[in-house]
Amino acid sequence: MKGSLLFLCLFSMSCWLNLLPTAGNRIFHFGPCRISMSVTEIRSGFTAIKANIQARDPIRTLSILSYPHSLHKVKSSDRCCITHHLFNFYVDKVFKHCRTEDSYVNRKISSIANSFLSVKRKLGQCHEQNKCVCGQESTEKFNQILANYEGLNVTIAAIKSLGELDILLDWIEKAR
Repeated sequence: MKGSLLFLCLFSMSCWLNLLPTAGNRIFHFGPCRISMSVTEIRSGFTAIKANIQARDPIRTLSILSYPHSLHKVKSSDRCCITHHLFNFYVDKVFKHCRTEDSYVNRKISSIANSFLSVKRKLGQCHEQNKCVCGQESTEKFNQILANYEGLNVTIAAIKSLGELDILLDWIEKAR
């Protein structure tokens, strides 16, 4: 009897542990979509290169993500859509044009890009299931971000967007 109780206890504990997010991952709610990601891991990689990246930004008076309220007051129903667009934006535009002569910085950028790619895929699945509805407000906010980005030289815009990654991460964590 004691052996079966011990087995049941160990089995229950292993099942419970399998349900927990792995490697510091947390579950984030973007509207109806639930995505597991490690913001801590992304933030750690970014923090290691933040000063280097921001020092490369020649235009400090302009912001791509903070342009008057680009990410402020996004309705919960629009969170999935704008997050989906932002992760696509970072993977498809920003990380492709962020290369430096510093191999350490490039490795960190690559690591962050891989994390974004993983989240992009998860958000893409949610979007394909029509859970990620794009309202007019989220579309306008994202279009403003794109206009800010496309108004600059591609390399400068990519570096500036990467340098603003903490704005995006803060926004994600606040809305958790």
